[in-house]
Amino acid sequence: MSDLSNGGSGAEAPHLPVVPAEHGGAKHEHKTDHGVKHIKIEKYDYDGNRIDEKRKEHIAYEYLCHLEEAKKWIEACVKEELPPTTELEQALRNGVILSKLGHFYAPDIMPLKKIYDMDESKYRAKGLHFKHTDNFNFWLETLKFVGMPKIFYPITTDLYDRKNMPRVIYCIHALSLYLHKLGQAPLIEDLLGTAIFTEEEISAMKTELDKYGIQMPHFGKIGGILANEMPVDEVALHAAVMAINDVLDKGGPQELMVALKNAAAHLIKLDPANAARYHEALREAKARKAARKAEQNPGTGDEDRDVYDIMLTQADIQDIVNEVNTTVKKEISAVKLREGLSSINQEIQSGSLESLLKALLLEDVHLTGVIPENIQWYKDILLKSTKDKAESMVGGSLTRDEIQDILAIANEVAEHTRAVVQAVLIVNKALKQVSEAEASAVAVLQALLSDNLDLADVIPANKQYYYDELLRAKKAKETSQEIGVLTEEEIQQIVHRMNEKAEHDRNVAMAVEKISLSAEQRGSPEEVLHALHSSFVSVGLVDDSCAALYSTALQKAVEEKGRSLSQEEVKAVVEQVNEQVRLQNLLQAAIMDINAAVRPDADVAADRAGVLRALKSQYAHFESVQDSNAPHYAALLKAARAAKAEKCGDPNVQLTEQEIQAIINKANVQTQEAIELARAVASINSKVESGDVAAVLEALKAAVANVRSISDECAEAYCKKLAEAKAKKIQDGVLDSGGWTEHRTRDGYVFYYNVVTGESQWEKPEGFSGQSRELTKDEIQAVVIKTTADYDRWTLLKANEPTIVQMQSYWRGVMVRKEYQKKRQFLKEHEKEIVKIQAVWKGHKAHKSYKQRLEYLNQKKDQAVLIQSVFKMHRARKAYQERHQFFKSRVADIVKLQSFWRAKKAKQDYKQLVEVIQPATSAVRKFLSLLEQSDIDFSEELECQRLKALVVQQIRANQQLEQDLYTMDIKIGLLVKNTISLEDVVSHSRQVNKNRTRGAKADGQDLVPSTGGFSKQTQAKIEGYQHLFYMLQTKPHYFARLIFEMPQSKTNRFMENVILTVFNYAHNNREQYLLLKMFETALNEEINNKVDKLADIITGNPTVIKMVVHFTRGVRGQNTLRDLLGPLIQEVLATKDVVLLTSAVDVYKAWINHMETVTGEPSKLPYDVSNDQALEYEEVRTRIASTVTALTDFSNRFLVSIMESLNKIPYGIKFIAMKLRLALHEKFPEAPEDDIIKVVGNLLYYRYMNPAIVAPDAFDIVDVGMDNQLTPDQRRNLGAIAKVLQAAAACKIFEGENAALSCMNSYIHEAWRKFRDFFSKASTVETAEEKFGIDEYSDVIMLTKPVIYISVKEVVSTHSLLLEHEDAISPKTDDPLRIILKELGVCPTVESLLGGVRDAAPGEDPQDIINEVGKQEIPLTLTNRFEGVGGDDSSSMKTLFVRTKRMVVDVLRVQPGENLTSVLYTPATPEQEEEHQTFIRKREQLEQDKVHRSTTIRRSESMSGDRNLPLEGMKRKIMRNLRTLEQENMVNSKDDYQEIVNAIAKDIRNQHRYRQQRKQELTRLQETLEKLKTKAKFCEEQMECYNVYVKSCLDRLGKMGSKGRTEFKRQTVKYTAQKLFEKKVIRDIEGLPQHQFRSATFEITSTDIGKFEISGKFLGIEVQRVELVFQDLLQLQYEGLAIMKMFGRVTVNVNLLIHLINQKFYGREG
Repeated sequence: MSDLSNGGSGAEAPHLPVVPAEHGGAKHEHKTDHGVKHIKIEKYDYDGNRIDEKRKEHIAYEYLCHLEEAKKWIEACVKEELPPTTELEQALRNGVILSKLGHFYAPDIMPLKKIYDMDESKYRAKGLHFKHTDNFNFWLETLKFVGMPKIFYPITTDLYDRKNMPRVIYCIHALSLYLHKLGQAPLIEDLLGTAIFTEEEISAMKTELDKYGIQMPHFGKIGGILANEMPVDEVALHAAVMAINDVLDKGGPQELMVALKNAAAHLIKLDPANAARYHEALREAKARKAARKAEQNPGTGDEDRDVYDIMLTQADIQDIVNEVNTTVKKEISAVKLREGLSSINQEIQSGSLESLLKALLLEDVHLTGVIPENIQWYKDILLKSTKDKAESMVGGSLTRDEIQDILAIANEVAEHTRAVVQAVLIVNKALKQVSEAEASAVAVLQALLSDNLDLADVIPANKQYYYDELLRAKKAKETSQEIGVLTEEEIQQIVHRMNEKAEHDRNVAMAVEKISLSAEQRGSPEEVLHALHSSFVSVGLVDDSCAALYSTALQKAVEEKGRSLSQEEVKAVVEQVNEQVRLQNLLQAAIMDINAAVRPDADVAADRAGVLRALKSQYAHFESVQDSNAPHYAALLKAARAAKAEKCGDPNVQLTEQEIQAIINKANVQTQEAIELARAVASINSKVESGDVAAVLEALKAAVANVRSISDECAEAYCKKLAEAKAKKIQDGVLDSGGWTEHRTRDGYVFYYNVVTGESQWEKPEGFSGQSRELTKDEIQAVVIKTTADYDRWTLLKANEPTIVQMQSYWRGVMVRKEYQKKRQFLKEHEKEIVKIQAVWKGHKAHKSYKQRLEYLNQKKDQAVLIQSVFKMHRARKAYQERHQFFKSRVADIVKLQSFWRAKKAKQDYKQLVEVIQPATSAVRKFLSLLEQSDIDFSEELECQRLKALVVQQIRANQQLEQDLYTMDIKIGLLVKNTISLEDVVSHSRQVNKNRTRGAKADGQDLVPSTGGFSKQTQAKIEGYQHLFYMLQTKPHYFARLIFEMPQSKTNRFMENVILTVFNYAHNNREQYLLLKMFETALNEEINNKVDKLADIITGNPTVIKMVVHFTRGVRGQNTLRDLLGPLIQEVLATKDVVLLTSAVDVYKAWINHMETVTGEPSKLPYDVSNDQALEYEEVRTRIASTVTALTDFSNRFLVSIMESLNKIPYGIKFIAMKLRLALHEKFPEAPEDDIIKVVGNLLYYRYMNPAIVAPDAFDIVDVGMDNQLTPDQRRNLGAIAKVLQAAAACKIFEGENAALSCMNSYIHEAWRKFRDFFSKASTVETAEEKFGIDEYSDVIMLTKPVIYISVKEVVSTHSLLLEHEDAISPKTDDPLRIILKELGVCPTVESLLGGVRDAAPGEDPQDIINEVGKQEIPLTLTNRFEGVGGDDSSSMKTLFVRTKRMVVDVLRVQPGENLTSVLYTPATPEQEEEHQTFIRKREQLEQDKVHRSTTIRRSESMSGDRNLPLEGMKRKIMRNLRTLEQENMVNSKDDYQEIVNAIAKDIRNQHRYRQQRKQELTRLQETLEKLKTKAKFCEEQMECYNVYVKSCLDRLGKMGSKGRTEFKRQTVKYTAQKLFEKKVIRDIEGLPQHQFRSATFEITSTDIGKFEISGKFLGIEVQRVELVFQDLLQLQYEGLAIMKMFGRVTVNVNLLIHLINQKFYGREG
């Protein structure tokens, strides 16, 4: 019922190109692959008004698309451009366009002269006139002439008064289809979903349609209505054709014309003027047909001959009529053409321009491209050509082709002349435009680039130059009183001149860029200096000595700006560096002045003045220079320079700027410290004069004074002693110094301070003798120390008198040691001299001794040599014996060390092989032996194949058994309801037993059937199917497209029967990888094309999601769910005393039932209450609170188990979840992350886990026998838990009808946060390539070919489906699938593929035999049809890469080398060649043994030949292959073909992993097979129970007779949608208003016992069919589901539908 929507063609557009954003959705534009903008809408307000608005917008958009389609079709017919789509309705009202359209297909009925107001001048001046309706009426006449069905005709007011314009457009669409079928017009284009309209256009059209209030025609039904309106009466047609044939034998042309015009003959385009020609041509054709038949079958009698063997058919007659019409038309055209050419040639010689133009415009001459404005050019060139032809040897008039060529030449000349003028005007006009400079320059450039100006040297990059200069020249011309228009020559000169200027500027820019580039790339200073000296760069003075500074400064400038520098910026940097150098030079001069002033021989006075002057220089920039400190500066600087000179050993060393500044700072600090010290000393003197002991003590303790060894006990003594010292100075005659005192700083410098005036200075004051009556700091310190020491000594002596003697002795010892240390220090200081003296003496003694010994040895030379040789031999023998004995005594240890070393070395090599990205060839060579395939590997491969075949067969057998059980269950259920007879059940039981018997026989046969018994033709067909299914298996897009081409109702069965079979139920990594890639491709296809919003995935039933869940719930996924949920579900089932009622009404009713059961009296409480009323009772609230507690506990257990199951969930569904999340992010980039996670959660929990919780018995989560089925309370409890978990997974709080559980909303939010993290982690997994270790070479290097086991019927049905949907699956003509299908040819039947079937026994249906043999499974060894084919690009290169790699392995096995290049270019030794041949012979023997054991070993002949070559021949072939691969960028000779070595290393690493995976696969296959057998045994037990039940029924039936038996009869009932609506069976049809329910009908047909087929029709055309199983309806009724959807949009009441079926098909009312 997909075509029952109100308005439109019945097929919804995949996207609306524009949707108004103000209706509550966020609008996002994106482009499809076809460049069409689409809009995605998110977060709709799903209220009724919004949905209705959306529907109206959709209708308006569809109608605009139909308008656009009609516009383009009419333009294609009449060869004119029509007004925009939004104005088309108004443009059609005067009928002019329709009349021109009528002239196109019926020129005789609608000549152009009949069209009123053809140029529409009157319409534009005064609007519509009543005479415009004549145009419309003439158009209707053309419709009648071509035989257009009248059902499509609009009326005059529809067009003229615009009462129903959609009907007019509908008629145009119907006319296009009708004319296309007649071959008179092109097919109208389908623009639905691709046309683009603005929001305003859609809104305006919606308003118009609302204003009209009309019913939108069904554009999609035009084809069906045309077919219904043009019925063909076969009998009348036959009679009319026979009459025509009789007339050909007996009558003349006139009688023939009458017979041809017979309407029953359905002949068109009959012209009475051609009657004689028709008669002659038809008679000849009939005679030829009869003669041809007689030649083919000379002995055939009339009774054996078909009447049309010698008679002309209707198609023959129509073809001949068309041929005659064409011939006559050509003859007439030729005559008219000659007359027209004669007229043109006459007008060329003597006619006027007007008469020549009239002659050229004659339709009969068929001249194209005649432009009235060019008539003068035509006249001149035609006249010249006529004269030239007359003067030549040819002579004669001009032919049509010559005239046409001349017209084309004249048009080109005229067009070029006008174009040049126009181009010049465009340039001048562009210069007049007032806009941004850039925009104006672009406009001028576009004008200059015109081909008409013939400016070959226009450079787009110079557009601004052109613009500025052209504008300047134009203004100059305007200023000079001339016409301000530039000529073509002036423009050309300016362009040429500006090109030269731009080239110069570019050279400057390139030079500047070179400077910036040198700086940016940190080039050498010489490079930068060379760039700065470029003739194109003017950056001012460049000092070669500053090259490094220029380079550094330019680098810094480039880094700061992040771009290349301009010329001005470069110039600024150069000037800045020059200024810095100048200032630096001045600073250096000042520093040199300072150093000169403090040289050792400098004058003291000049020294100070020069230093101060240099320090205060404006270029020196020294800080804190004080004039008063100048002497101290000079002293410190002088001392610093002297110290530096002594340290460096260079008397001319200079102080640096930093050193001078540090000395200035140091002098300032010392000055301040000296002043503070002087003030402190003055304070002590003043306090001493006052005699205040405490004040003196405080002054002495001042930190500035820095007086040491102060003791409070000596305060009076200090005051007394200091006063005495001061008085003594006066007594000694020290004169008054005027207040000046002398102080010495810590560094030894003398400082002067006046205690009276507070003055201070570093120079000795004039008249100051150096002595003062004031105590100095040293004098004060001496007094204090002496006073304190005296006090301490006295105190110490008094307290330690006994130890004084001992201390004295110690002191004497100290004095002695001091003397010793002094002497030792002397020796140490003169150690070099002492050592030298000793060395000289020792050398003298040694020299003397050496001479004596040398003289002695010379005298005994022979004896010395003999003694030396004997001694050396003895020492060597002894060392050897000791080492030999050492090794001999530690043999075990040495062996361990050697093995440890070898193991360590091997480990290092293997670590390099595994971890290094590009391992060395030598390291890879050591592990080549790991690549060899052993007998164990081969045996395991064979065992894998055997087990895989067993598993596939067992799965198929179980599926058939489950299907039989399901059908048996339905039939027994219907038998119990007395809706079918017992004979039907018994018949099905026998069929099931027959299938079981056939399966038992199959179990005893060969597990791996062979195709060797087929004929040669069938073998070729089988080989083609092997190619076909390999292509389907490895190219996921084929199955992905095919899935969406099939009806959705067939995808599940196709999934089970074909797809899973082709992928071997994903029992190994390769097949699981390919299946997941197919799912991924199909998922992306579905999301991109069928999902408009996120809610579509949750509320709908996406095909791919359904298939993925179905696959994951297989044996592996089922085991996961069983382990994950089984224990928890068993706990819930074991809890007998808990009933989780979540509805307040249910709790209330259970409470009443309990009270009535306990008391035995009816309750006084009302029985029917609402939720709110039930919650008013305290008992209800208490019970609900208890339920919530238990429900929370159970739900939390399930939640914890699910959270811990992340690693247990099958990888396949997690991979699809990840791809779903990524695809949704790409499709809906603005969608919140939580919304996308909810969709992922819908897959992982709701679709995968939730059904197993709700119905654990249906998914084998728990073991349930026939006698211990789940109780309703148990199902209710599980349903309640699933309800809570589902709400948590979707973050949906409880409200409304579930308000009783609102107290769980906080738990729902908490659980949602856990679910969100879980879904996010579950949808983030490694890629399939990483998981399964698959890469692009996996198929090429497989040991065995992949084998699938598929039934003959499935092969044939798959072939049929591919042929049916070939265009959609493989749209390209060179698609590999098309090539394979073409080679396979037409789809065979089961019988033809098998080479025939056995004959049917008496009473046996032959179709049953075909169905039976169709289930026969055949093994298909999948092979790549295009492997090794020369024309294939990537596939052949991959094969070549693998072949080369294998040959490299063989070479490296016997020949070492540093890298592959050295190995290949190093000649092999004879020993290496012999080793290579030995290995080849050994390998051939092993492979022959394997071939004898199995036929599925994959060995390419070319590859085997390659590997049997001699070593040098193999190396030459390797080098040729490597050159080919290098051309494809697959290897590189520059790295010694390291890519090949890397690939070999990867194979070695993967070999161990592959073996482990194979062992795991063997274990998994064995476990799977055991579980499948267990399940089969369970199904067998159930079937035995059914058989026992059927037998008991048969026994009872034998006793009771056959009373009450019913026979199945095929019945059909038919209702309109209106009738079913009145019966309340149908509640609503989405998209179809109620007043159209009478146009929709439903037919319900009983196809089998308990099975019905419902077909929906609209306007008599079947729309869709759906199969309905009565048992499913009963199951829905049992589950309490009162509403269901049919056809995706028809809402049906389940209970009333069951009642209707019972009433009409079973004769019962319930």
